[in-house]
Amino acid sequence: MLTIDCRDVISVKHDLLVYVADQVAAIPTLKHHQFTLSSLDDDEIIDSTAVISAIKEFLDSIDEGKNFAVISNRNTINITSISGTVIENTASQSEHEMFSCTHCGYVTQYEVELNVHMRIHYM
Repeated sequence: MLTIDCRDVISVKHDLLVYVADQVAAIPTLKHHQFTLSSLDDDEIIDSTAVISAIKEFLDSIDEGKNFAVISNRNTINITSISGTVIENTASQSEHEMFSCTHCGYVTQYEVELNVHMRIHYM
């Protein structure tokens, strides 16, 4: 499992998560200032180099690639602002707020839907 720290790019965290998880075929789990990627198969290890490349591609696609460094430290990847500035929030926070199941990584934008989903884990 890899953890990607998104403190400096929090406003694009959800779009970044979708892009990276799709590129490396991993299961994402949202957290407050970060997200984690788990492999689809327990025997596989997620290639951190591929994750770093996908993050850089995403940042380049929004013209922010030159402003951020992507640094790997064991199982954690940090996206750090070079100049000290963060990506400003271009949309309202509630528009992009997502909820994630801590058991399986299921993601939804509706808290009620997540609560209903969570019940299946306790049946």
